[in-house]
Amino acid sequence: MSNPIRVGLVGLGRAGVYMHLTELQGREDKFKIVAVCDEIESRAVEYGEKLGAKAYTRIEDLVADPDVELVDIATRSIDHYAHTKLALLAGKDVQLEKPFCTHAWEAEELIALGSQPAGPHLYIRHNRRFEDHYEQANKIIDSGILGEVYEIKLARNNYDRRRDWQTLSEFGGGQLLNWGPHIVDHSLRFCGDCYEVLYSNLKHIAAGGDCEDHIKIVFTGVNGRIVDMEISGGCATPVPEYTMYGSKGALYSAEDGFHVRYLNPEKILAPVVSDPATPGSSQSFGSGETLDWIERVIPYEEYGDCPRIWDALYSAIRENIPHPVKLHEALDVIRVIEEVKEGTIFEN
Repeated sequence: MSNPIRVGLVGLGRAGVYMHLTELQGREDKFKIVAVCDEIESRAVEYGEKLGAKAYTRIEDLVADPDVELVDIATRSIDHYAHTKLALLAGKDVQLEKPFCTHAWEAEELIALGSQPAGPHLYIRHNRRFEDHYEQANKIIDSGILGEVYEIKLARNNYDRRRDWQTLSEFGGGQLLNWGPHIVDHSLRFCGDCYEVLYSNLKHIAAGGDCEDHIKIVFTGVNGRIVDMEISGGCATPVPEYTMYGSKGALYSAEDGFHVRYLNPEKILAPVVSDPATPGSSQSFGSGETLDWIERVIPYEEYGDCPRIWDALYSAIRENIPHPVKLHEALDVIRVIEEVKEGTIFEN
């Protein structure tokens, strides 16, 4: 028998409507929207009627509703801490849209409230853990065809004269708190879950407001790997979302798939032995050997992409299966963001 989780959705803007509600279509056996909340009354009434749900304009009223089992928070970044704390103190489970919070101390407090065995429980919506390309890139690394992957470049770039609330610091704007949590999370996973060295630089290029729209962060992971991540609203030419260098090959992503070039694994290479003698006049700097390269395009695979986080959430709540996004991992993302902000001299 179906036992859907009864959801109260807080925030009916871009994320709440065009992400959360859209992704729940087809998952009615797992989730049922029983209440919605938005400070704009016309929005609350509109979606309450569409969904057959109760409509609230105050989150205090929604979290007090006994019919709400899970509070799904999709409000502005600056409100995440206060709204999540209200829900947890009311005894409700919470799914919180990224960013977790704007400060690490806020995240630490919420973890303390939302990680007790008896509940309530807190879940962080790092939905791009389920991004198809990210999952497939990890599978290619694990296949070994690239050898030991020693450097990864991640990019999410375009040119955008953006002017919405996410360009304003008073609302928790800026790319560090917008795309940043996703790509910092990916970077930390590629680093071996932690890093030894971090370099960062923030710039304000094309957007309105007073926040960064170009980010460069370079990690040296505990696994020795270099992870170079870039998010930009000021990049006028396309760049690959993924570039990887390995000891036996490399790849980059393009529209048609992952372009890979790697040494034929069936050919055994002789050891490289250096010669201290002076090269003859006809010798080049290379070894002169002919390498057997394999070059091909690996088409993109479809696994279900980012909306699968809802399935993981259902499994965590109804089946007691651990949620894939650990709270300490989400906290580490905020700590990186905080370190980058504190360590950067940023001028508009």
